[in-house]
Amino acid sequence: MAGFLDTFGVVAQIALRNLFASRWKTLIVGGIIGFGAFLVVLGTSLLDSVDRAMSRSIIGSIAGNIQVYSSESKDDLDVMGGFSFDANQIEPLQDFARVKRTLLSVPNVSKVVPMGINGALVLSGNTVDQALARLRETVNKQKAAPNDSALADAYASEKDHVRQIVSVLSGDVEKARKLHDEKAIAAEDISVMKRASAAEFWADFDADPFDHLEFLENRIAPLATDADMLFLRYVGTDPKAFAQSFDRLTIVDGQAIPEGKRGFLFSKYTYEEQAKLRTARAFDKIHDGLKVRGKKIKGDADLERIARECGNQAKELMLQLDAPKTRLFRDKLQAYLKSGESDVRKLLDQFLRLNDENFDSRHAFFYRELAPSLELYRVRIGDTLTIKAFTRSGYVQSANLKVYGTFAFKGLEKSPQAGAMNLMDLVSFRELYGFMTEDKQREISAMRAKSGAKEVKREDAEAELFGNAEASAPAPAAAAPDDLGTALSGLSRTGSARAASTAAYAADQLTSGVILNAAVLVHDDKKLPETIAAIEAAGKRDGLPLKAISWQKAAGLIGQFAVLMRVVLFTAVLIIFVVALVIINNALVMATLERVRELGTLRAIGAQRRFILSMLVLESMVVGLVFGALGTALGAALVLFLGHQGIPAANDVFMFFFSGPRLYPALSGQNLGIALGIVLIVSVISSFYPAFIAMRVSPREAMQSED
Repeated sequence: MAGFLDTFGVVAQIALRNLFASRWKTLIVGGIIGFGAFLVVLGTSLLDSVDRAMSRSIIGSIAGNIQVYSSESKDDLDVMGGFSFDANQIEPLQDFARVKRTLLSVPNVSKVVPMGINGALVLSGNTVDQALARLRETVNKQKAAPNDSALADAYASEKDHVRQIVSVLSGDVEKARKLHDEKAIAAEDISVMKRASAAEFWADFDADPFDHLEFLENRIAPLATDADMLFLRYVGTDPKAFAQSFDRLTIVDGQAIPEGKRGFLFSKYTYEEQAKLRTARAFDKIHDGLKVRGKKIKGDADLERIARECGNQAKELMLQLDAPKTRLFRDKLQAYLKSGESDVRKLLDQFLRLNDENFDSRHAFFYRELAPSLELYRVRIGDTLTIKAFTRSGYVQSANLKVYGTFAFKGLEKSPQAGAMNLMDLVSFRELYGFMTEDKQREISAMRAKSGAKEVKREDAEAELFGNAEASAPAPAAAAPDDLGTALSGLSRTGSARAASTAAYAADQLTSGVILNAAVLVHDDKKLPETIAAIEAAGKRDGLPLKAISWQKAAGLIGQFAVLMRVVLFTAVLIIFVVALVIINNALVMATLERVRELGTLRAIGAQRRFILSMLVLESMVVGLVFGALGTALGAALVLFLGHQGIPAANDVFMFFFSGPRLYPALSGQNLGIALGIVLIVSVISSFYPAFIAMRVSPREAMQSED
């Protein structure tokens, strides 16, 4: 043992002397190794932090720790996917109560939330539709109470507003006619607009308001181009269980869907992006870019585009102005712009020309003076939203749901990924998706009783239609989720649609019906693989076709982002260390060739080949350890600094990946160990070939070299 230590001491002394004798080569080799170690520590720490942040975003917003769906499904479940996700490829689980019992029997399972995911296109209606609807409602009220002075004033105001809208649309048609060949504008549209703009039309309006309203609704409203199509992706669930399980959920506007009531909650992100007045949304986006992200309008392509589009949106505001609002806007804009212009349209055009110098003032003026007189949202809290979606069988089903409010997930308020999903009660989801509900069953039973309809087997159809088959007539069959009853229910959504869609439901309707998937939350998230296996085993035991996947797989491409980035990082690290290995190897070979005399002398005085090997390997290990430790220390210091300061999210997408507006990286001992381990391995491997050359040097070669 003493001899080994003596030998090691001699080797170490010679190795260190050689390192100091070749400083520039040592610094080059060490610099490469140190940079690689620095990159490994920083990169793995950032990726681990992003992975943890993404897991909080996905688990805390919709996926839970585990998603469960039917193993008979034709497609994989993707809870964070867009409209490309086809819910029809996910087979339903017929009895949630039974599924829940099975899932809760697994020891690590804490909570189970029923779900169903689908999407729909909803037409919110344009300004003309909304103004005409208000006027028609007032006319109906006035007909019932002709002497009500308040109704008379409301009628006059709303009629003036509609006339103002017609005037704006007429001006647009006239401009289009002048700018383009008159043949490019449909003669019928010009004729319709002339009739609606004529003084005679409005003079005769009071005599027959319904006839005039019908003309305006059918012929004028379609000419307005400000209608909004809402692209709504929604999850049907138990609203109370969802809120209790995903504690990052907070109500922003209005209230939560009351227990036992049908209803709809907008995601605040979707509500702002899709339902808000475009002019107001443009002001919001530019304000966010300037104040939150520190950008400038000039030079930023996105902000320049938004400002340019905002400058063309005066018409959107004009359509909301009745006569009193027009006078109000004229006075305020004239005073603000210090202009004598009397045309409100031109004043708005001037006001909406935004740049870095005037934006702050105009943003404040818009929200302080103009916005209180405008309808900022196409759909207001408390409105009834008509949602039409394709059912599992392919026909269109509709539901009229009250919009109770908006919600967001804390820290993810501006994230498009977390904000893409809206909420509705599971009973309404089943109805929209074509599953049988108690309301449908009662409606179908009433229709059958009234019409005398009944279901027959295919083989008995001819006898039922053309022969006497009273004796063999089968009893009406129980309705299956996609049978004739469901089809009939899709055809019966007439006058009872609103009442059926807003009625209360019994609590057991949530727990006993069909679901597409379920979110599972666990006690210990470190045991996900074991829990997934236990869930699938419990499903087989209870005769349920359950497939369980982790939050990462359930989130689809988004969930694989961290894995992809880790592959990119380690590929980059591999390339760096391969290059480093080649450079280190070449440097050591050159150093070895320069030391032929020294190596030959050592051999001449009795040094064995393993002594030479040990010396060169030790030199490489010392360089690797010293500079690897320096690189690791620098990487650790930077991670600790970033962990204290935080890395701001560059955009809304990064807010989701960071689980908030800033990412706070954390340092892990495992990452430090990985960096040093890689450095040592590369250092040792790179020394083998030079050591092999050195071991072959003989005293004769040393003497020849000296000559």
